[in-house]
Amino acid sequence: MAFRLTAASIPGLALALLPASAFAHGGLGDAHGLIHGFMHPLGGFDHILAMVSVGLLAATLGGRSLWCVPASFVAMMAAGGALAVGGFTVPFVEIGIASSVIVLGLAVALQWPLPTVAAVTLAGFFAVFHGAAHGAEMPAGAGGLGYGLGFVAATALLHAAGLGIGVGLRAAGPRPAGACLQAGGGAMALAGVMLLVGRL
Repeated sequence: MAFRLTAASIPGLALALLPASAFAHGGLGDAHGLIHGFMHPLGGFDHILAMVSVGLLAATLGGRSLWCVPASFVAMMAAGGALAVGGFTVPFVEIGIASSVIVLGLAVALQWPLPTVAAVTLAGFFAVFHGAAHGAEMPAGAGGLGYGLGFVAATALLHAAGLGIGVGLRAAGPRPAGACLQAGGGAMALAGVMLLVGRL
């Protein structure tokens, strides 16, 4: 029987990429890690903007992008987290995160008509930087499994928020949707520029 990749299977596949060393802690460590992992994306303005913009971008593109783009981000974010937990250094993480806010914000504001493959590649590329930041900042006493589940869940929640906003705007009609996306995406991109300047 052939395996069919669906949106629901992506988070599990992504977590499978985490190395065994990330799961060395058990018991209370996993509960502790779950909380820390969940709060990490929610505690960073840059992470929130980028992840909501992924959902917005997916909603504006529609079709398969509705699930492919967020799923790509989650999977590659887990891969980036695995690299960091495994001791690999992803270069220019903070610059990559700030740049993701700029580029994804512009993609939303300008409503780039990206093919699904291009949108998936763009989201996946920037997700590696976010994942590396999450993995590098995992508390020493946290369980790797719980921490990974936590940041995947928070990321999916932020993607869902962006998707919900985007789908709602599309239902309102092209003119109001276009104006709102232009304003919101532009504000995100501007915030990204400010973040980038602060990190250079």
